[in-house]
Amino acid sequence: MQGPVPPSAPPGAVSGASPAPPQDDSAASPAETPPDAGTTPDAADLTEAVRQLKRASVLVVGDAMLDRYVYGRVSRISPEAPVPVLGVEREVAMPGGAGNVVRNLTALGAAVAFLSVVGDDQAGSDLTGLIGGQPRVEPWLLVQGGRATTTKTRFIANGQQMLRADHEIARPIHQRLADRLVRIATDTVAATSVMVLSDYRKGVLAGDVPERLIAAARAAGRRIVVDPKGEDFSRYAGADVITPNRAELALATGLPVDTEEEIVAAARALQQRHGFPAVLVTRSEDGMTLLEGDAVHHLPAEAPEVHDVSGAGDTVVAVLAAGYAAGLPLPLAARIANIAGGLVVGKVGTAVAREADLLEALTPERGALRKVLRRAAAAEQVERWRQRGWRVGFTNGCFDLLHPGHVHLLEQARSWCDRLVVGLNADSSVKRLKGPARPIQPEAARAAVLASLATVDLVTIFEEDTPVELIQLLRPDVLVKGADYTVEQVVGGELVQEWGGVVKLAALLPGNSTTATVARMRG
Repeated sequence: MQGPVPPSAPPGAVSGASPAPPQDDSAASPAETPPDAGTTPDAADLTEAVRQLKRASVLVVGDAMLDRYVYGRVSRISPEAPVPVLGVEREVAMPGGAGNVVRNLTALGAAVAFLSVVGDDQAGSDLTGLIGGQPRVEPWLLVQGGRATTTKTRFIANGQQMLRADHEIARPIHQRLADRLVRIATDTVAATSVMVLSDYRKGVLAGDVPERLIAAARAAGRRIVVDPKGEDFSRYAGADVITPNRAELALATGLPVDTEEEIVAAARALQQRHGFPAVLVTRSEDGMTLLEGDAVHHLPAEAPEVHDVSGAGDTVVAVLAAGYAAGLPLPLAARIANIAGGLVVGKVGTAVAREADLLEALTPERGALRKVLRRAAAAEQVERWRQRGWRVGFTNGCFDLLHPGHVHLLEQARSWCDRLVVGLNADSSVKRLKGPARPIQPEAARAAVLASLATVDLVTIFEEDTPVELIQLLRPDVLVKGADYTVEQVVGGELVQEWGGVVKLAALLPGNSTTATVARMRG
């Protein structure tokens, strides 16, 4: 496909500049035959299926939102009223609602066209920038004057959400904008393989808009996946797959949904009433149930630990649509979506499941190597620890040949925190710092040795000469270096102190040096 080819830009629309790379215009013709849907896929089948997801091209239409997270600490009560005072430390903004579906699709490497409506306010401008900054996205964000962009602001202190403030106008968009949206979707859908309707009942998919969009997709021979809301699912008639959660299924059918049998009966009722070929019911901690024709598939929950369910439904819809667009059998796409949903609920905040995350989940490292994480995954793990109120420490180095001096430093560092992260210089960084003959041990071996120590909770590798960028990302509470430095000389020390952390200098064991050891070996 050629990336979604927009018509001449309508007034009030913001169009992305990076079309998706060329791809076959037909709806799903994978280069390799996907695993047989009639068999239980093994890890190799699932791994190959995950790698197919980046081939997907998806059109997403729905309600875009801006999710803001305000993090801080509470140490006193306001003298003005009996309420806590939040000392704000940092703020994070990211796309929510249908925008989070887009974010999940791009995390998989899929090409996406996105159609939505924002207000002519700062939140709308911020959201436009965030969406436009996603890779392989062609955004069509129409602007409605006088409309507030839906914004959800969460205030979080000491790992606990204190308050959520919503700013929105949940009314149907203007008819002229609805007509323009349908017109753009009709022109764009042919350049994609699957259309996703992400309905949060904020007004973009009000009235007959879903019906018109579904008709356009069917006329182009494209599949339709709907994440529904409300009681009347007849609005989505003609969709290929509908993905209600348990509560939405109960509301739409008026039937009980407490047991697997009741869920299957309610989903059958939806199929019979509205002609949906497939219904995927997300059941939170109980997993998912897929009805495809007469077949029923119960998928147990894949989450080993639940931290935050925000946005998990968006992840499931995104992965399911990507699998569908890549030509995977629906049960296989649902299986991968279930794994992805389990991954994101184990993260903090509105998270995404990347291809690498899915591949790691399918081929998990055993033992100490679980502690060795990429930078993004390390940041997510540190945030989980912080949400629990744990004090996070950080130290860094080459650790080329581990010796008693290293062990002594790490023991001291771990005594000053609840969890210790070690930033490890990559091989390229060690060569620049120590010379072309170093390192003696490659970074994978050095990371594995460090991860085997009980005092080390996480190892992450950095390519830069200094760990400043990594420190800024992880925001440790304690920064540790050897006593051969002064506090003023510690790289990143000022940053840590600015956000309320401390710098600690660990006592050294004399007579221990990797450089000296290497010199003796060569002598």
